This record gives sequence, C-alpha cells and structure tokens, in this order.
Amino acid sequence: MSIRLKIKDSVVLVTGGAGFIGSHLVDRLIFDGAKKVIIVDNLFLGSEDNIEDAVAKGAVFYNEDIEYKDSLEYIFDAHDVDIVFNLATKALNYSFINPGNAFTTNVTGTINLLELQRKGKFKSLCHFSTSEVYGSAVYEPMDELHPKAPTTTYAAGKAAADLAVESYVNMFDVDAFIVRPFNNYGPRQNYKGLLAGIIPITAWRIHNGIAPELHGEGNQSRDFIYVSDTVDAVVKLFDVLPAGESVNISTDNSCSMKELLTKIISYYDYKGELVRKEARGADVLSHNASNAKVKQLISYNLTSFEKGLADTLDWYKAKFIG
Repeated sequence: MSIRLKIKDSVVLVTGGAGFIGSHLVDRLIFDGAKKVIIVDNLFLGSEDNIEDAVAKGAVFYNEDIEYKDSLEYIFDAHDVDIVFNLATKALNYSFINPGNAFTTNVTGTINLLELQRKGKFKSLCHFSTSEVYGSAVYEPMDELHPKAPTTTYAAGKAAADLAVESYVNMFDVDAFIVRPFNNYGPRQNYKGLLAGIIPITAWRIHNGIAPELHGEGNQSRDFIYVSDTVDAVVKLFDVLPAGESVNISTDNSCSMKELLTKIISYYDYKGELVRKEARGADVLSHNASNAKVKQLISYNLTSFEKGLADTLDWYKAKFIG
C-alpha cells in the first residue's frame, strides 16, 4: 500500500453524512482537522438537524443521491476530494418494503464511487459494510473469516458492495478498505416509523404512552456498540488498515432483544404492558463478534453498554420531552 494521506488537512467526502453514524463521523473529521468536509446525503433517513453544527463550522452539504452518477460527478468536479467515507445506504427494514431498491442502493452507489476512484477523482476509500452480511452466527465469536450468508436483500446488497470493493482493489490497485460495524446505538439514531432502530423506537413509544413491542421470543441477540466508539475506531483504522482488507468493529458483549427491552423499561421506570408481536421473517438469530483483529491494529476504546445505553436514553428523553 502506498502511504495514505492523513485525515488532517485533507478534503474528505462522507456519503450518508447526515445520517446516524455518518453525522457523528463528520463531527469527528472536523474535530480532527480535515481541511474541508463534504456531506452527501439524500435525506432518506438522514436529517439536516444532525449536521447543523457541522455546516456552521464550514462543512458543505449536498442533498444528492450517490445512485445517480451525474450527481456524483458534479460534486467531484466541484471539489478536489482526497478521501471518501461511504456510509450511504437504506435501513435494513426497508428491504421488506422495497427489496430490489434496498439491494441496488448499496451496490450502485458503491460502484459509482469505485469508478470515480479508478479514474483518479480521489485517493482513498473507507467503505462501511455491516454485520448483517454474516447472517446468523455459524460459530462465535464471529471473526472476519466467518462465512457470509445474508438473510435480506439489504444485507445481500452490502455483501455485493464488499465484493466490489475487494475486486477493484485487485483489478485496479485502488486504495480501498472495508470496516464492518456491528449494531450501533446512540444519539441521532432514527426513531420514526418502520425503519427505526429498536432502542430509539422503544424510547419514543414509552415517552408517547405507547406500549413497547417484542417480536418473537426476544432471544435474537446483537453485539451493540456505542456510535462514538465506532467513529473513533474508524478514524484510527484509516491510518493502518491495508487496502483490500476488512475488519469487524464490535464490543465484547451480546445482548438479546428481551434483555434490551427489559433494560430500557427499567431505566425509564415504565409500568405499562409489553406487546408481543410475531417474529420478523429473515431475522438474524445471533451476533456475537470477535474484535481480536481490530484490537491488534489500534488502541481500541469501548464504552460499557450500561453507560452508553444510559447516555442514549437520556438523550432521547431530553429530545422527546423538550
């Protein structure tokens, strides 16, 4: 790998930068001294509220969709971009509403970026994958060699995008690598409608007098990681992860949905009922990740689930109560 540019003093573009993880990454890039941060987001789930402070500090925002090649080319013609972080996607639950577009969004946008990189429009690509590409755990903890068996079109599209990144590295020697976060939580995660995450939607329901929901028996487990820990790991990995490689970003815990709801209900001192719903189709049963590789590469800092969840629930309480 050729020597990679540093984030400090570089022009950095973040796709999906008005979203949950993306907006936190944007804040970190500005804090770390990026020369300019360019945010591209179609606001499918992202929000301009998430980037209000970033824009006030000089970030440039484009309300555009990376699935449209012409839109991307216009942005890259307007800016001398050095580094791209690709977080543009649509929520997992969206694949049950529009399965075809949930797949193609992940693939088309990534290919458009890789083609621009191949043509010399920018130097380095950090592509965000997802733990969903693994499907349910065949063995635990799940390391980077775990078989990929996506159970939804969202996950299948992310897996295909990962393969595209690896193939462009092999074919054209581009500087691109893959980070694979497990289940992120924290402030700014979407709480609205069918595409909401379990923590924010449960907080919203409780604060609006609506009973929280448990799907199936609630034994589905996830490896939850606080969003600022993911962002911290990504910016550190940027300096050291070789082109073509991937790395899990996860914690040392696995929590079931039933346990999680119990924690949220207890924290908010909720006394109402818990509504039982049918299990979701194609739901991954178990995620418990290995983070041995990331710990070998960087100084890895993790927020305890108890503290992270408390901070998150406090943030949503303040938001909902005003």
